[in-house]
Order: sequence, then C-alpha cells, then structure tokens
Amino acid sequence: MLLLMTFVAFVSTTILELDAFARAGGGRSSGSRGSRSYSSPSRSVPSQGPSQQQAAPSPVQPSPSQPGGGFLRGLGGGILGGLLGGMLFSSLGFGGTGYGLGGTGIGLLEILLIGAGCYFLYKMVSKKGRSEERAYQTSYGQRTYPKEGLSDYSSTVPPSMTGVQDIDAGIANIRQMDPSFDESRFKETAMDIFFRIQAAWMNRDLSSVTTLLTDEMKRTFQTDIDNYKREKKINRIENIAVRTVEITEAWQESGQDFITARFYANLLDYTVNDSTGEVITGSKTEPVKFEEYWTFTRPLGSNVWMLSAITQA
Repeated sequence: MLLLMTFVAFVSTTILELDAFARAGGGRSSGSRGSRSYSSPSRSVPSQGPSQQQAAPSPVQPSPSQPGGGFLRGLGGGILGGLLGGMLFSSLGFGGTGYGLGGTGIGLLEILLIGAGCYFLYKMVSKKGRSEERAYQTSYGQRTYPKEGLSDYSSTVPPSMTGVQDIDAGIANIRQMDPSFDESRFKETAMDIFFRIQAAWMNRDLSSVTTLLTDEMKRTFQTDIDNYKREKKINRIENIAVRTVEITEAWQESGQDFITARFYANLLDYTVNDSTGEVITGSKTEPVKFEEYWTFTRPLGSNVWMLSAITQA
C-alpha cells in the first residue's frame, strides 16, 4: 500500500509540474543535440573581458613532510600506541595486585576508557582526512586526481576553462564557413526565435514558426498543442523578461552548425479553460523564473537557424 501511494504521489506531482510550467516545451527536455544529445549542456560561458577573468584556484597540495594526513594522524597514532603499550605492560600506571583501577591487570573501567579514547582519536583522524579531501576536490572543480600527482596538473588548463575553449574553437569553425557570423547578432536572433515560438505556442498554431523548428521539435510541439486543444486548455504566457542569453556551446558535426544558448528568464505562465477562462494551473500574478538551454542548428554556412532541442538546467 505504501509503495502504491508513493507511486501515485510521484505521478501526480510530475503531471502537475508539467502542466504548471506549460510554456513552449512544457518545462521539460526534448529534441536532439546531435552527438551531444545524451550529455548535459555546458554551463561555461566566454569571459567578457580581463576585468571579469578570475585566476584559477591554486591546487591544494599535501606537504611532502606530512603524507597521508599530516601531524594529527601521526599524533593520533602515537597516543594510540602509547595507550596500548601502557595497557599491556603497565596497566596505565595503576599499580597493585588487584584488578582494574586498584591493581594490576585490566578492569572493565580501563577497557571502557581506552575504547572511548580510541574512538575519539579515530573520529579526529577521519574528520581531518575528509576535510583535506574536500579541499582538494574543490580546488579541482570536484574532479578527482591522484594525490601523489597533483603537481603534474599545476601547469595544465583548469577544468573550468575547457568549456570556454570549446566555445572558442566551435565559433572559429563556424566562421570558416560563415565569415559574417557574429556572436551578438546570434544572441539577438536566438531571442527573436524564443519570443516567436512562445507566441505561436500560446496561439496553438505553429504555422508562423515552421521554418524555425526542426522536424523533431515541430512534432513535439504539435503533439502538446493537440493535447491542449483536445482538453480545451490554453496556456497563457505574459510579461516575458529574458534576463540573460549566453552561448555555452558551439560545434559542428555531420554538415551542421550547432550552438547552445542559456536562457534565464521570468514570466507569467498559467493555463486556463478555453471556454470559461478559469485558471486551471499556474498564476496570473506570481511570475516564475526558469533556466533553459536552447540548442539551435543549421546547415553549414549562412543559413537560417532552427531550434533543435530544449534542455532543462
């Protein structure tokens, strides 16, 4: 019964979420990004100038004189060894002929005290090790490298820069076939396509944007629109404010140009009954923010860009 209730709750939440964020694409990922369809879009964007460039964080390198945890682990090991030695050979200094605190031998109290001390030292040592590992991973963008080889990576390009280099190389390749390509003009084109598709979506009519959609995206949108018509619903999109449009990927494959742009925007997004005008989902007064990656493609050269995929952040 519990499993059934969990499944019903999951399905209900998913359906409500898709309907509540019913802008073009339904707030879900769809379409094709070529060979990158099964990878998440890069979040890296080109720097806008020297003032915005930040130096890469220095690698955290363990000191050669402190291998495997440094002073704290050595101290912990020494204390632990001393405790064990005292336990075995001198009963921690509690002389006598009896048991426990009053004589030779090991009593229950000593065992408990030694156990507590060992546990405390173990926690200190493991906490120190985890702290070093976290600091080490953070310096390399959560990527894991062998500790003994950290110095070998100090002269290489930081992982955070690889996406930027990928964009630069991709745009350079696009310009080989289209010397007039301009990044700023592309962003304006992408924003224009974004608004035109949203308007066509709200009107439940794709005829005005058929040349701006790949066949796959056209089928996806049309299926959703047909469902709205059948259910007598209209998705209203108002007060769209696009805050940023950033190119995050650019590449070529199979005779096509591809560019992925990150859209960060907010809008009023709600669905009404097309007969009564009653709000079914969403809000007419509370705007929603969203971040999406739209991928555009075209045949090589100066051709019309088409939306080929929408990927959620």
